[in-house]
Amino acid sequence: MMGGVSGVVWDFGNVLIKWDPLPAIAAGVGDADARAFLSSYDFGSWNHLQDAGRTWAQALTALEGDAPQWLSAGAAYVDNFPLSMLGPVPGTHELVRELAAAGFPQVGLTNWSAELYPHASSTYDVIGLLRDVVVSGEVRLAKPDPAIYQLVGERAGIPLERLVFIDDSPVNVDAAAGLGMQAIQFTGAEQLRSDLVALGLPVAAL
Repeated sequence: MMGGVSGVVWDFGNVLIKWDPLPAIAAGVGDADARAFLSSYDFGSWNHLQDAGRTWAQALTALEGDAPQWLSAGAAYVDNFPLSMLGPVPGTHELVRELAAAGFPQVGLTNWSAELYPHASSTYDVIGLLRDVVVSGEVRLAKPDPAIYQLVGERAGIPLERLVFIDDSPVNVDAAAGLGMQAIQFTGAEQLRSDLVALGLPVAAL
């Protein structure tokens, strides 16, 4: 326990792993159509339902009924999903490693479909340094649903008010703060390192 904080909860997409659906979609339908799909269809809401437990087969059936002109683009995202993972977010894996070396408890809380999550866990070994990962698609709950934050606290075995939650989404951060978590909106690893140092966590200051 350090400075009232007993554990860290990490979001994955654009906090630990750079993510952009465009390259995956473009690999199947071309850049122009991929951009048109993302700009004209509510990809975020459609994708969120898979994060919350809907299968990709169900998702593509829904897309075919709702906007059949984009079915091939949606299928391309699934077929080429690894291309949407663009590597580590600079600086954050180092923070995970420093905390792990100090024996400081860390868990993951990611909005990710159950079917596609194995691409992340098999690609980024830093995930193995986390004591547990709550994957939204597996538990059929997704941020900012308060229930998934309660679940990660139970999995961590640490009261929410003693957990630091790190996410790039303001909505998710606000939801965590509303439940008493010490919530940090991620804007970059340098600022995050400073924030963790200020909380007394065992990471080196810049």
